[in-house]
Amino acid sequence: MNAIADIPIIDLDAIRSRADAVPCPIQVSASEREDLIRHIKALLKAQNAVLVAHYYTDADLQILAEETGGFVSDSLDMARFGSEHPATTLVVAGVRFMGETAKILNPEKRILMPTLEAECSLDLSCPADEFISYCDAHPERTVVVYANTSAAVKARADWVVTSSIAVDLAKHLAATGEKILWAPDRYLGDYIQRLTGADMLLWPGSCVVHERFKAKELAMLRQQHKTAMVLVHPESPPEIIAQADLVGSTTQLIKAVQDTDAREFIVATDMGIFHKMKQAAPEKILLEAPNAGIGATCTSCAHCPWMAMNTLQNLLETLEKGINEIHVDPETGRQAAIPVRRMLDFAAKRRHT
Repeated sequence: MNAIADIPIIDLDAIRSRADAVPCPIQVSASEREDLIRHIKALLKAQNAVLVAHYYTDADLQILAEETGGFVSDSLDMARFGSEHPATTLVVAGVRFMGETAKILNPEKRILMPTLEAECSLDLSCPADEFISYCDAHPERTVVVYANTSAAVKARADWVVTSSIAVDLAKHLAATGEKILWAPDRYLGDYIQRLTGADMLLWPGSCVVHERFKAKELAMLRQQHKTAMVLVHPESPPEIIAQADLVGSTTQLIKAVQDTDAREFIVATDMGIFHKMKQAAPEKILLEAPNAGIGATCTSCAHCPWMAMNTLQNLLETLEKGINEIHVDPETGRQAAIPVRRMLDFAAKRRHT
């Protein structure tokens, strides 16, 4: 992994502590849940609004999105769906950068989120000022940033990517002789670099969920479930990726559960994905990859605390009060839209080749 002397020092421990301090959502009874859903459905219809939810959000939100004509997917398809849907209001259940991306692509639409406090450790680990200065110090590099970044960081990039197209884009750029400055996930960047041989400078960010998967405990779990297929998201550390039968984006991991002959899977990504996996293949057995060491009170609690902040309660409050609206500076949004649309165009060409 690249060690670059002039790269800014990011206080990842502070970000981890911030994630650990996020309170757990308040649980509701079955009758309260039904009332919330009924009221939300009525408000979505009345406000010409559509709900898009990420795979990592609570199952209730995913179900609600699909029942009301919305969409559940990864950040790439969420962005695509939001830009193509005729609704005048998009409600984005996920983390803040996803709402910003929706606003970047749809500046004329109202973009709401259940909460504006749902952050992302990758976004937080790539402050715009430090990142822009670093890019300016390496003008010979093509700047490629993960979708998990702020609008200001995207505005400085040449390309925005998600994990589903990052490897293909790196291959494309390497084939044309371009050198890459990659941000913010160092593990995904390292995976791409090893797979493609691209010349890459790696920003030192990481995901608080994926970085905590434990290699030794995963090896032990594999010994206990010898026929299980190990599915790993590439934001994970290399010692976890090394044990994978398949490395892929959220959509690719779901497809593997649905399409492969394996009956049992060990899954190293946010456990929110299990809802869609069970929906796609209810007969399959799903096991969580360990992200806690021996002696811990839980073997896995791989769920983003900020994703968990999206609830039926705050979604209803958002729609009732018209709060939690996403705003992006118009000029920043215009600049950021260039690499985001470049990403969508690149992905569309891949689908048709």
